[in-house]
Amino acid sequence: MFFQRLFTPGLSINSYLLGDEKTKRCVVVDPTRHVFPLIVQAQQAGLDITDILETHVHADYVSGSKELKHQLNEKPCIYASGEGGEQWIPSYADVVVENGRTLNIGDLRLEAMHTPGHTPEHVIWVCYDASRSSCTPWFAFTGDCLFVGSIGRPDLLGKEEMATLAPQLYQTLFERLAPLPDFLEILPSHGQGSLCGQSLNGRATSTLGFERLFNPYFKKESQEQWISQLEQGLPPHPAC
Repeated sequence: MFFQRLFTPGLSINSYLLGDEKTKRCVVVDPTRHVFPLIVQAQQAGLDITDILETHVHADYVSGSKELKHQLNEKPCIYASGEGGEQWIPSYADVVVENGRTLNIGDLRLEAMHTPGHTPEHVIWVCYDASRSSCTPWFAFTGDCLFVGSIGRPDLLGKEEMATLAPQLYQTLFERLAPLPDFLEILPSHGQGSLCGQSLNGRATSTLGFERLFNPYFKKESQEQWISQLEQGLPPHPAC
């Protein structure tokens, strides 16, 4: 398996390349407009970028999926979530993803899990490696759902949307993610310095079990209490 994280400073963005060295196929997760480093990394590894996966519609930066596909002669297939309704489906999406949608690349299987709360359509991509286990996940690209030491803010779309997103985020953390094992590695789309979450940790990765123990937002309370404390702790809304 080939794996590479590319970090974009400023907005503290993580983009990822994941490749199968047998089939020579590679996927890119959440690319920015700086697509050439992604292309170079794949070429140096002898891999072809065949698929581009998005976790959600980004509020803090412009997706590079369309540009990346253009630079690769329109060959890759772009996967974007359709779980938030038609208004949340990017016009450039080739495959509209529903909860449970899978993508197989050699021994690797990526499965989309709908995890709303930061945005309505948000999905994480859970990775399985059949050479290890076909039924036990290894890691997940968690987008802006779960960060190291924090979670994705539900208030960036406005107060009216937050009234819907905050309960969804609570359900995502304590119900939707509940079946996933503690040893699952989490690979978020942002690191320390991003405005998409509060007090993000400086570490690039974590495990779901570690976050359940030490991430303050995993402290189980009633939904009403949890949302109240979340609202009180949110930093000022970033300027448009």
